[in-house]
Amino acid sequence: MPGQKGSNSVFVLIVGLSTLGAGAYVYKILKDNKERFTRRVSTVTTRSQDDEPSASAPSTHPKVPSHVPFLLIGGGTAAFAAARSIRARDPGARVLIVSEDPNLPYMRPPLSKELWFSDDPNVTETLRFKQWNGKERSIYFQPPSFYVPVEDLPSVENGGVAVLPGKKVVHMDVRGNTVKLSDGTQISYDKCLIATGGSPRNLPAIERAGKDVQKRLTLFRKSCLGSAPLRRCPGIHWLLIPSPRQETRIEDFRRLEKISREVKSITIIGGGFLGSELACALGRRARTRGLEVIQLFPENGNMGKVLPEYLSNWTTEKVRREGVNVLPNAVVKSVSVSGNRLLIKLKDGRKVETDHIVAAVGLEPNVELAKSAGLEVDSNFGGFRVNAELQARSNIWVAGDAACFYDIKLGRRRVEHHDHAVVSGRLAGENMTGAAKPYWHQSMFWSDLGPNVGYEAIGLVDSSLPTVGVFAKATAKDTPKSATEQSGTGIRSESETEAEASEVQISQSSSPTPQVPQQGEDYGKGVIFYLRDKVVVGIVLWNIFNRMPIARKIIKDGEEHEDLNEVAKLFNIHED
Repeated sequence: MPGQKGSNSVFVLIVGLSTLGAGAYVYKILKDNKERFTRRVSTVTTRSQDDEPSASAPSTHPKVPSHVPFLLIGGGTAAFAAARSIRARDPGARVLIVSEDPNLPYMRPPLSKELWFSDDPNVTETLRFKQWNGKERSIYFQPPSFYVPVEDLPSVENGGVAVLPGKKVVHMDVRGNTVKLSDGTQISYDKCLIATGGSPRNLPAIERAGKDVQKRLTLFRKSCLGSAPLRRCPGIHWLLIPSPRQETRIEDFRRLEKISREVKSITIIGGGFLGSELACALGRRARTRGLEVIQLFPENGNMGKVLPEYLSNWTTEKVRREGVNVLPNAVVKSVSVSGNRLLIKLKDGRKVETDHIVAAVGLEPNVELAKSAGLEVDSNFGGFRVNAELQARSNIWVAGDAACFYDIKLGRRRVEHHDHAVVSGRLAGENMTGAAKPYWHQSMFWSDLGPNVGYEAIGLVDSSLPTVGVFAKATAKDTPKSATEQSGTGIRSESETEAEASEVQISQSSSPTPQVPQQGEDYGKGVIFYLRDKVVVGIVLWNIFNRMPIARKIIKDGEEHEDLNEVAKLFNIHED
C-alpha cells in the first residue's frame, strides 16, 4: 500500500541515519585514541634538527658494524650496567651501545649533588668532584681506554664494549631483529636492550610564554615520581612539547653553573628531589655571591609527594635555612618578560621576579620506538610494559626509567632513580645471557640536602599511604658526610646494592604503637614506614645510613607487624 511504502521508506532512512551517526561516533573515538597514542609515543622526545647535540660529537665517522650480538639503545646508567653484566657472564661478548648523548656513559646523581659543592673553578670542564669523605672521582663510569673502537668491535679478540655516541635509533624491526639510525645506518642484533630513559617535562604556562622566556629556561631531567602512577597536582597539567633548550645532562649542569655566576636571581620550579637538591646547593652559593634563590611548587612542602606532611614541612624549613626563599602552594599561571627580568604570576595572585627559571617537574619516558616496534606502552605508569624478567618481546629487554615492570612483591611499577637503573640494567644483562631471573631486588634511592641532612628510601614511598615514624636524637655521625666516610663512596647505593641482610628476627613487645611526632619537633634521625593493608611496602631512613639491607628484607618478607617500634629497633636508631 502507498502509505505503508512511505512508512517503510522513512524507517529505512531513520535506520540509515542512525547507523551513519553511530559509525561516525565510533570513528571519532578510534581517531581520538589513535591521536593520544601517537602523541605519547612520537612527540614526547621529538627534537628538531637544531636541537641535536653537535659540539661534543666525534668529528670522525667510524664504520658501524652491520651486526652485533648485543645492542644496547641508550647510553645511561642502565645501559652501562647491562654491558658490564653481559661481559661478566660472557667474557667474550661484543656489546655496542648506541647513545644520543655525545658523551661516554656517566653518573647522573653528582650533577645535582656533589659537583655543585665543588670549590674547583674548572669543575665544569673536569667533571671531577670530591665526595663528602674527601676522595676525588670522575662522573664517568670508565675512562675512554675502557671501550673498544666501534670499527674494531667485530674483530677484537676477546670482545668488548663499544660506544657509538651522538646517534639515535629511529626505527626498530622486531621480527627482523634490526634497527635503523637517524643517518640511515642499519644494524642487526641477536639481543637488544632498550634503555632510552626519559625527556624533561615543561609547564604549559612556560611553553605558552614564547621564545624570549624559554631562552632563560633550563629543563632538568630528574623526577620525583618514584614508583607510583602519575599523580597530577591541582591546577597542573603536563605539556610534553620539546623545548629548544633540551640538552644533555652534562650540558644542563655546565649551562646552569655558568648562569648561577652571572645572574642575580634564579627560580626553581619543582619541589621534588632534584628541585630541592638544586635549591640547597644554589642556596649555599647565595651566601657568598649575593644570588637570590627562589623555589616554588604546588605541594604544601618540599618532597610533599614522598614524605609525610610533618616531615615535608620540616624539610621546607631546612631548605629555607640553606638560604632559599621557598614558596609552597604555588601554581604558575603565566610567565612573561618584564624589562630585563622574568615575571612569574601565580594563580593566587602572587608575583615573582627572577632572571632565570629552572623547571624540575619530572620526565616522560622515551617510548617513541614503541610505534615501529609494536611494543606496549603502559597507560597508567608510562614506559614500555615488560614482564618480571624485564622482557618486552623475544630478544628485547627494557631497563631504567623507560621500563614499566612487574615487581613480584609490589606489583606493576616504574622507577626513575639511579640505583634502579643499576639494578634493572644488571638484571636485563643477566637475562640477555640466559639467566631468566625475575626482578626481586628492591632498588633504593637517596637524596641529600647538603652534607648534614640526607635520607635513603626503598619500596613504595608515597605520602598518600599511611605512615608511622619513629625518631631519635641525631649525633655527629648521623650525616651524609659521615656515611660516605664509612662507605668510601658518594654514590651510596654502590655500597648497598649488593648487600643483603641475614635473618631478621623481630621480637614481640607490649610497647605502644609510636605516635606521629609533634609539630616543630627536630627530626634528627629516624625510620618512616609506609603501609598498605597493614604491610610495610616502603621505608625511608632519615639520617640513618648503611642499613638498607635490613629495610630491603622487611619489604621482601611482606609480613604484618603489631609493633613498628620494635621493627625500628632493628635499625639501631637509639645508638649514640
